[in-house]
Amino acid sequence: MKTRKIAGIGMMIAVAFVLSYLESLIPINVGIPGVKLGMSNLVVIFCMFCFNPTITFLIAVIRIILCGITFGSMSGMLYSLAGGMLSFIVMLLLKKTERFSVCGVSVAGGVFHNVGQILVAMFVLQTNLLIYYLPFLIISGVVAGIIIGLIGTALIKRLKDIEF
Repeated sequence: MKTRKIAGIGMMIAVAFVLSYLESLIPINVGIPGVKLGMSNLVVIFCMFCFNPTITFLIAVIRIILCGITFGSMSGMLYSLAGGMLSFIVMLLLKKTERFSVCGVSVAGGVFHNVGQILVAMFVLQTNLLIYYLPFLIISGVVAGIIIGLIGTALIKRLKDIEF
């Protein structure tokens, strides 16, 4: 792997890490626990459309692990990994169809991130009652996905020609 590519990957991980940290400083309270914008997903969306899937996957996993160790807990990291991996798989499949825009892929990622977290929470807590929480999380995933998708589209247009 070329040095420039390794440095680019490291930079993407660092940017995602900083965005996660900045987001943790912003007190967003919409009355629904766990709802956040997911600013670090800008990096995943950018990489999804500018790098290959393997590199994007590694960046996503490393970011989740680093943020979990630094800002969260083991259980929080478990939920984030579940949501992040389901989200990644869905976004990759939709992108490969070439029928969805960056924003469409981002919306699906936001929704399925929440679905993955709810499924793991239902399993860990041994209750199906959490499914009633899902409609609120789907709405928040759509809203966050649109915002991240619009910003991601602008970033991709401006930065896609940068070679890492």
